[in-house]
Amino acid sequence: MTTLDWSQCPAVESIPGKVSGEWVFKDTRMPVATVFGNLEAGLTVEEVMEEFSVTREQINAVLHFAAKSLTTPLPPRVHATPADAHSL
Repeated sequence: MTTLDWSQCPAVESIPGKVSGEWVFKDTRMPVATVFGNLEAGLTVEEVMEEFSVTREQINAVLHFAAKSLTTPLPPRVHATPADAHSL
């Protein structure tokens, strides 16, 4: 599974020393991973908003970014060819 490049999402930031450098919503200490974990656990967007004081716009921004990354084609894989022993 490919890791998302969160540096391309304008709604989040990672600052060394702030929440151990985790990706958080801009100008907050709220880790993006917490939102995904709670949604996965069954909370609604409204419950996450209330529990963690994030806005619908913030949640929508990271969900849109994650969904968009799923439709972005991956770069072609480079297949290594075995070296010819005679060419070494």
